[in-house]
Amino acid sequence: MADIDDPTTATADGITARYRETETERLLTFEADGRTAAIAQNVEGYAMLKVRPTADGDELERYYGFDMALDHAAELLGTSPTALPVPDAASDMGM
Repeated sequence: MADIDDPTTATADGITARYRETETERLLTFEADGRTAAIAQNVEGYAMLKVRPTADGDELERYYGFDMALDHAAELLGTSPTALPVPDAASDMGM
């Protein structure tokens, strides 16, 4: 569930999602029970999504679709993709 006051954070079922932008990337990170996963896209928002174990970790896989990237992130967290909260600011990631 997205935080109404903060469109960059969402929490549900013990999973916290945070969205932020760096100079080069849009980053969506997830934390749950000591596990982490991250989805990154270039700051312009048109490139493939990269799934990583952490925001600055090595790329594991690339996906065109946000749903597929969420599926892989959920696998890293040991949960279902439907359990992942997505902050409003990150809802338009993917091609």
